[in-house]
Amino acid sequence: MTETARPDVPSRVIDAVRRSSGEFLVATGVSGDRRRETLALGVGATALVASALVVLVIFRLRPLPITGDESIGLYSAVASAIVAAVAFVAGRWVVRAPGGTHPVLNVLDIAALAFAHGVISLVSWSLLSGVVESGLTGAPVFGFPSMLIAGTTAGLSAYIAFTSGTRMSASSLAVLLPLFLIEGLFASMLTAGDREWWKRNLSALGETDDPSAVAFNVTLVVGGFIVTTLARYATRRFPTAPARGVARVRLGLIVVGISLMLVGALPADAFYVPHTLSAAAMAIVFGVVVVFLPRLIPGLPRLFTALGWLFVVILVVQFILFATGYYTLTAVELVVGILVVVWISLFVRITAARR
Repeated sequence: MTETARPDVPSRVIDAVRRSSGEFLVATGVSGDRRRETLALGVGATALVASALVVLVIFRLRPLPITGDESIGLYSAVASAIVAAVAFVAGRWVVRAPGGTHPVLNVLDIAALAFAHGVISLVSWSLLSGVVESGLTGAPVFGFPSMLIAGTTAGLSAYIAFTSGTRMSASSLAVLLPLFLIEGLFASMLTAGDREWWKRNLSALGETDDPSAVAFNVTLVVGGFIVTTLARYATRRFPTAPARGVARVRLGLIVVGISLMLVGALPADAFYVPHTLSAAAMAIVFGVVVVFLPRLIPGLPRLFTALGWLFVVILVVQFILFATGYYTLTAVELVVGILVVVWISLFVRITAARR
């Protein structure tokens, strides 16, 4: 063997292993989807056993309340949030592919989406435990059922998050964004120390020292980053649209996402002017993108275009009603936020369906 041939040996061995592995999987009838499903079940089962064992070690089979401090509801929600975030990262690692997004952006995307899955699990199980408590007020949960509940919630959360990580697409991200923002907002509202925050504005949720303020501001920051991720996903491939128009739409949506991040990162009580300017920029840039979208990216469904113009008209009416004192600022902010998130989610799903 010559010197020039030696470097090829490792690559030949690797190629041979890959070919033999692929032939074995084909021969045994194991497809890619089945392998991912098997892995998801394994991740869920691991989370189930681990969570149940931790309950056994910490609480030692003693009865637990449904909600409150040292409750099975609180533990299950926290454990589910942790395993969901870890499972999502594991799912993305399984389907990792070379090239594509910049490595730094890829890491940030995965971190933000993992956090979103954790928050969704945390709030969902917390709300469910509150509902159960309202129907079984004061009822204790004995040791073995506590292990079963904690293990089941963690296992299901890990299974769903891992599956989401392996099958993540623009369409699924479009569903994740509103779900994450809604649950983060609910978490902040339910834990707010000031029960009359709504008399001022929505941003009042982020102006206190309560955990609710952290939940609110972090939700906006992460939600804004997810919007920038969606902007990049949704505008990747438009072969029939002008490249300059696609780039401008992408830039506009990224500005909307960054503005939302700044609204959360700059609380109104400490940074009133930049906070207000960021919120105004989000609404204005969104309106500009919607109005000029048919010219920038021709060929989108006319119904979607008309819906976007309707949203812009509603935004203008909302601001007029606020300026005349008919609507509170909280109502305007809620309507604006809902319309922006709904439009972005629809835009992502429509563009994904066109590919």
